[in-house]
Amino acid sequence: MPEISALLPMVGLLLLIGAVAGVVAGLLGVGGGIVLVPAFFYAFNHLGYGGAQLMQICVATSLATIVVTSPRSVMSHHKKGAVDWQMLRDWAPFIVVGALAGTLVAAQVKSVVLQVVFGVLAGLAGLYMAFGRADWRLGPVMPGQPARGVMATLLAFFSAMMGIGGGTFGVPLMSLYSVPIHRAVATAAGFGVLIAVPSVVGFLFVPIADAPPFTLGAVNLPAFLVVIGSTMLTTPWGVKLAHAMDPKPLKRAFAVFITLVALNMLRKVVGW
Repeated sequence: MPEISALLPMVGLLLLIGAVAGVVAGLLGVGGGIVLVPAFFYAFNHLGYGGAQLMQICVATSLATIVVTSPRSVMSHHKKGAVDWQMLRDWAPFIVVGALAGTLVAAQVKSVVLQVVFGVLAGLAGLYMAFGRADWRLGPVMPGQPARGVMATLLAFFSAMMGIGGGTFGVPLMSLYSVPIHRAVATAAGFGVLIAVPSVVGFLFVPIADAPPFTLGAVNLPAFLVVIGSTMLTTPWGVKLAHAMDPKPLKRAFAVFITLVALNMLRKVVGW
């Protein structure tokens, strides 16, 4: 049993991480996973819990929080009639398959591989968030099968490997095919639970050496519980801030921040 003196710094850092993730999610409407994964990585490293599978813990724990937050988000959007349930039903089998495949690969590779995947894809997401234009289009409507199934599978595969919900990739993808932004955001919230549930179940059976205290499989329970509690407390604060100010410049600043975080993770990979 770990001593209280070892747990207190970990809990303190996790409270701060969850609070920041909640405010960012409420203010900018982005998923918490893209904040939580690097935050977990740096926090656990700082506390001395490194190792060859550290990123697996960060990814799995982030996905565990999405199991709780995604259904809550979807139902909030559903009350406003914004969720495209037919799209969710059509995409669901491919998303589940992609998530399971991503989890299987993530469980087998070294932490450094997941760092590269997260660094590259989060960097691209940050650049798109900063410089993407609302009028960019790949087509007037979403493509049919098999292209739609391939896109859904790849979206879930890389989201599971990064520990994020479907919004980071799903919202830009749907927007590029002329889906209205409010419907894209609402529907992508449903991708999160379809990605997170099968992924977390898989990660619970991944053995991790030198894990932080109270880690079940690859899911760290203190991080999960503390972050869920603090995120739910601070997300409404972010929503209030969003209504009190123009979030566009803040979103660009956040995009720059995420891009720098991604580059810093890649810097660590190459040992600079």
